[in-house]
Amino acid sequence: MNKPGAHILAITNQKGGVGKTTTAVNLAASLANLGRRVLLVDLDPQGNATMGSGVEKQSCERTVYHVLLRQADARSVRKQAGKADYDLLPANRNMAGAEVELVDEPEREFRLREALAQVSEEYDFVLIDCPPALNLLTVNALAAANAVLIPMQCEYYALEGVSDLVNTVRKVKAGLNPGIEIEGLLRSMFDPRNSLAQQVSEQLKRHFGGKVYDTVIPRNVRLAEAPSYGLSALAYDRSSKGAQAYLQLAAEIIKRRTPKEA
Repeated sequence: MNKPGAHILAITNQKGGVGKTTTAVNLAASLANLGRRVLLVDLDPQGNATMGSGVEKQSCERTVYHVLLRQADARSVRKQAGKADYDLLPANRNMAGAEVELVDEPEREFRLREALAQVSEEYDFVLIDCPPALNLLTVNALAAANAVLIPMQCEYYALEGVSDLVNTVRKVKAGLNPGIEIEGLLRSMFDPRNSLAQQVSEQLKRHFGGKVYDTVIPRNVRLAEAPSYGLSALAYDRSSKGAQAYLQLAAEIIKRRTPKEA
């Protein structure tokens, strides 16, 4: 489904605590810093990407919830991220009810695709921060996306989790979105001193080859601190290893895209 407009990336992993939201916020900020037009979609009822973007989630009268239920369009809901040059479709606890309310709705898996089609041409990249579960919200993200970015920690159960996710993407490709691909696997919270992390990293490269991003996101205090100030690591401490790693990732993603668009 290579449609005109933005390159839509679903950032997902069924396992929580792998740096998914950290990646969504910091990649959005880094792509914007490199001159790209970016929309970040917070699809997680926890609303962490919303808060991490400097937007108070409880003050949002309209969110992605209203977009999915066709009560509002994306243009009327989107907000400017604080201290970062990207747009945001915010989320808060209302999102938790979206799944239940969508169950009996027609074309329920395609609500996000439908909404993003209206604004896609205004952006170079749309990043979707998915909830840490394979639910109807995640299926909406996968049905709307061109590709999937999988953040993961290099630990014992990581490969099994990635295998499950690959199978899910395969099913979505067969049934809902024939154009979707796995764009890349991102090694996050990486500690090079950990021998198990090194072993899993090597296994990943053997299994997935060029799908594994060259960029590695290190464990970094600044990355962990930034969200509590509603900032990306780039705005909080540009010189930090975490901020520099996400800038490097953004440059790598742009470079990967360029030959395809040339």
